[in-house]
Amino acid sequence: MSQQARESDSGSQASAQLTVRLGALALNHREIRHRAAGAAVAPVVKADAYRMGLVPVAKALAAEGADSFFVARVEEGIALRAILPHIRIFVFDGVMPGTVPALIAHRLIPVLNSADEIAEWSKAARARKSILDAALQIDTGMNRSGLSQREVSALAANPSRALAGISLDLIMSHLACADDPDHEQNRRQRERFRAALASLPPAPASLAASAGIELGDEYLFDMVRPGMALYGGKPIPSRDNPYRTVVLLTSQVLQLRHLDVGETVGYSATFTARRSSTIAIVGFGYGDGLIRASGGKGRAAIGGVLVPFAGRISMDLLALDVTDVPKNALHRGAPVEFLGDTISLDNAARAAGTITHEVLTAISPRTRRVYVGD
Repeated sequence: MSQQARESDSGSQASAQLTVRLGALALNHREIRHRAAGAAVAPVVKADAYRMGLVPVAKALAAEGADSFFVARVEEGIALRAILPHIRIFVFDGVMPGTVPALIAHRLIPVLNSADEIAEWSKAARARKSILDAALQIDTGMNRSGLSQREVSALAANPSRALAGISLDLIMSHLACADDPDHEQNRRQRERFRAALASLPPAPASLAASAGIELGDEYLFDMVRPGMALYGGKPIPSRDNPYRTVVLLTSQVLQLRHLDVGETVGYSATFTARRSSTIAIVGFGYGDGLIRASGGKGRAAIGGVLVPFAGRISMDLLALDVTDVPKNALHRGAPVEFLGDTISLDNAARAAGTITHEVLTAISPRTRRVYVGD
């Protein structure tokens, strides 16, 4: 893959830039294949590939051999089908009211989450006198999406009737506590999943997403569904991160200001200079996707030096205390890292009191996307 940067069409003069290392993404996919020990790897590319950009990310993963993908919404599946006509596309939302024609027209595979969805999909198949592919989700204790234990029992009593016209491509469930390897819920859900599989018609099975892959072979089954791990997030907070850094989120210094002792910065004057200070005003704020709750707690990096946020985050601007940064690294236009090799996704999430998934998916469309090979 060429190392030449490819820019998105949005504002080439934008202050903030998200650089996506497609080479690192590919290496993470290979690492997941290794850790999945023979299970199929089906990338999750919902929410515009976690805001990395659906088109370049999906194409890069398909070039690595990925032939099955997961999205959340029907619209996402339609967009993905337009660029990859021959892959399997699973839609987590399943059969939402009014979506049957689009699902069929774009050859999307709904993840059926209730008896009502099964009935609607079966009716559509019988009306067309054809067989329609589907996945089936079992709720094993998360109490979010999927068939209840009662619905599984009813389905198991007469599967040929309930699933008339449906070809089961996959039976899946989702772990609630996989990021805590010692949590009893993991074992409980695994056993409930096995019990459901034993009562239903045979089909490939999937239980593990990014964190579940780390729980051991007994959680892998036939397919894994990595999301955050592909994009460089740490699946298990208590363990080292085995994945490469994919994203580099940067902006630039707009202005440098001198503060005397006692002067304040920003809305509500939450930062007060305790020494003679240098403040950098950066073109990046919550309108670009920086989590506002990280104000006063987060850090950025200039020239490899960690610098604290100074005061509250504005919609378009942020102040940094750069007093300790070497003077030769401080100037208008100096690059500032918010995510990357110095500031990890986990660092940023911890400062904001949130998770890595929100840190990534919060990045707004006005932040320019650039794609590089390495």
